[in-house]
Amino acid sequence: MKSCKQPLILVLGLAVLTACTRTPPAPPAATEPAAIQAVSIAWKKAYNAGDAAAVAALYAEDAVLSAPGAPALRDHASISEYFVKVVAQFSTTGLTVVDEPMGEVVTSGDLAWQWQTYKVVDKSGAIVDAGKLVTLFRRVDGKWLIAGDTWNSDGTAAAAATPAPAPGAT
Repeated sequence: MKSCKQPLILVLGLAVLTACTRTPPAPPAATEPAAIQAVSIAWKKAYNAGDAAAVAALYAEDAVLSAPGAPALRDHASISEYFVKVVAQFSTTGLTVVDEPMGEVVTSGDLAWQWQTYKVVDKSGAIVDAGKLVTLFRRVDGKWLIAGDTWNSDGTAAAAATPAPAPGAT
């Protein structure tokens, strides 16, 4: 009669090795939209607070920013420089960016996108500009960052009369 110990040890050893080499499970799909919307909310809070560094920190190192009336910016340093200038201008005018409404998030693995609309309002609550935006997100080391960002104005009458600095996206 042959011994079963060797095949059993071999099978158990392979099972242990297989278990050790598996990648950890992805977070539940239901939590991803909330995590991505948190990035959008953080963007608005930082932008409205005049914190250009916090806005830029939400972008991936190789992100692309496609702002209206400006060439595409294709690296973190250029995006940071852009927001330092634009956020300072925006802050001095007393304007605020508001999402109207917060758009749905669509995810696929480590990528996601969000389409939404925005309004720029002045201190009295009057709409100075309104438009839409699309933001592409990528998960980097478990954290969602902005990988691509673009927006455009609806060209409201108030915006034509009182041009405001671009509100950014997200």
